[in-house]
Amino acid sequence: MANVTKEKWDPALTRLLSSLQQSSNSPSTDEELRFLSNLLQSKELHALVNVHNKIITNGASDKFYPMLSTSMEILSDVLEDLVRVPYASPDCEELFYLLQKPHLQGLLYSHDSVAQKDYYPHLPEIPRDNEEEEEETVKIVQLVKSNEPLAGAQNAEPIVGATIKTDEATGKIVIARVMHGGAADRSGLIHSGDEVVEVNNINVEGKTPNDVLQILQNSEGTITFKLIPADGKGGPRESKVRVRAHFDYDSSIDPYIPCKEAGLDFKKGDVLHIVSQDDAYWWQARREGDRNMRAGLIPSRALQERRIIHDRTQTDKNEDGLCSSTALPGVTCRPKSPKTKKIIYDIAENEDFDREQIPTYEEVAKLYPRPGVFRPIVLVGPPGVGRNELKRRLIDTDPGKYRTPTPFTTRSMKPGEENGKEYFFVERPDMEKDIEAGKFIEYGEYKGNLYGTSAESVKSIVAAGKVCILNPHYQALKMLRVPELKPYVIYVKPPDLETLKETRNAHHARSTFDIHNSRGFTDDEFNDIIKAAGRIEFLYEHLFDETITNTDLAMAFSQLSSAANRLETEPLWVPASWVQ
Repeated sequence: MANVTKEKWDPALTRLLSSLQQSSNSPSTDEELRFLSNLLQSKELHALVNVHNKIITNGASDKFYPMLSTSMEILSDVLEDLVRVPYASPDCEELFYLLQKPHLQGLLYSHDSVAQKDYYPHLPEIPRDNEEEEEETVKIVQLVKSNEPLAGAQNAEPIVGATIKTDEATGKIVIARVMHGGAADRSGLIHSGDEVVEVNNINVEGKTPNDVLQILQNSEGTITFKLIPADGKGGPRESKVRVRAHFDYDSSIDPYIPCKEAGLDFKKGDVLHIVSQDDAYWWQARREGDRNMRAGLIPSRALQERRIIHDRTQTDKNEDGLCSSTALPGVTCRPKSPKTKKIIYDIAENEDFDREQIPTYEEVAKLYPRPGVFRPIVLVGPPGVGRNELKRRLIDTDPGKYRTPTPFTTRSMKPGEENGKEYFFVERPDMEKDIEAGKFIEYGEYKGNLYGTSAESVKSIVAAGKVCILNPHYQALKMLRVPELKPYVIYVKPPDLETLKETRNAHHARSTFDIHNSRGFTDDEFNDIIKAAGRIEFLYEHLFDETITNTDLAMAFSQLSSAANRLETEPLWVPASWVQ
């Protein structure tokens, strides 16, 4: 190896190599000595050691030190600011693209890891000699009494932000969980599993959690805990998981929550930051955006699913045949079939396809808009609710921008029709083959001919830089809501029955259930719209990104236009798998 290269060798490795070469009484074999000699002379090892030394001596050198350790957070803030620029310059757009590049984000993530020294290996503790008598470690922790809960099984007292319980095996009082962001968590000294020995110099041996709570209740100012640390306990890292809730939760009426004061209430559609999933039944979470708020308890996915299943086993379907929110999971209800007209988007009721899911939480992430790449807008709702008119009005605002896919059919071409304009005309065997291969997002048969919309036709509109507008049968949602398409699903909901009748009759709305006669809606058709809406909401509400109640068409269209604008200008929450 050249001398100029040897000058860059690490001195410690050089001394170790010299010692190895001078060793004459070593019991090692020649093969072992050659292996060690080659290893110590390898360029790769010396390069790794040099890099290691540069990082370790980071703080001792003026040449190498991080300017900040939160570059990923700053990147996120910059992206948020860029999407709010009303008239972005080409430089802003280029910066927006660059900051979303995975290589750049990977570089900044690595920078933060080095700056935060998050690269040290975590080695196991050295085992103690079993013959030696171990001394029990005790730690003394002092906390200032605050308005945060420390609770037993069913009681709570605002103290330090933790919960306690009686260990079933030992009968000791232990810390059940530490609430992220609370006083106990911020101290870094109290951990789940720690045994409570004394509270304010009062021994708690043989006492119950309620007894300990009484001691705390009578305490003023500083509270002193004597604890025996849990074995191998290190502070748990905060999770980065975000989920969208698909149910309402009120901790004050939950009889099973370990501490009502520690509960976090939320509404359906709220985005929650799950900071800990250590407990199988009770997760810790914050509402997204409340970064400084102490985490609260919410039911885990497994617990909530068990609750829903239990509730639904207690109630059968209601007398109308429409599945209620307490129906058995996996049991398909057969509602009275509405008198819908045969249109190309109709699919026969597929009971297996419509089997009800148990929505609790859906993991989500933010999807940032990209100029020239638009998400399809999908309008779902019961027949007769006004989706076709809303779609037509939106397309009319900018026909060059908003497009709807051309359907396929196996019927013969009529005089004056052009292939690819009104329809794509194909042979029945070819279309049946494509249907079997899953290439159609929806299909149906009318008067002996097949009609359908292909997934490729939607992708081609997106690839052309246009906004694809769809109003499919609701069963097509499971085919559309995939990472390749990333649709924005808007549910067009009818108002209550009386308002539906009043508004449609006042505007002399024409029935969409009868394509041969122009007439108003009948009472039975109004009832069918409401029943179909109930079924759609029960089966697919967790897939909706937005709901527009079509009481007034002008107002509903204004909401649709606003939604279309948000898709192009704001980062929105989507399933996490869409951005991975």
